[in-house]
Amino acid sequence: MTPRLAGIEIVVADMAASLAFYRLLGLDILADADAEQHVEVDLGGVRLLFDLPSTITSFDPTWTPPSGGHRVALAFDCGTPDGVDAVWEAVTAAGYTGHLQPWDAFWGQRYAVLHDPDGSTVDLYANV
Repeated sequence: MTPRLAGIEIVVADMAASLAFYRLLGLDILADADAEQHVEVDLGGVRLLFDLPSTITSFDPTWTPPSGGHRVALAFDCGTPDGVDAVWEAVTAAGYTGHLQPWDAFWGQRYAVLHDPDGSTVDLYANV
């Protein structure tokens, strides 16, 4: 059997704050998920998983959060260059951290970088 990518996990310190951030990016997450230890969102064949540190240490007591720069980034296609700007404005206006303001990248995309509540990198992009 050939393995198939089925999920991407993000360990989050505050489930409600993290889910609110990802709802702003269009993910359909039920409101009652805010109180859960583990949440899964179907992205159309791949699931995005959110876990509290207590969930991870329940099966791996030696786990510690990574330090330094990010190791994984999620990227959201905003459809148009104006879409990148609009999503950037909506998310930063809601109080979340903008890392790199929208710019026209040399590789032919409008691009911006946000940080979710735990500092994970979230890229916004659209073809120019």
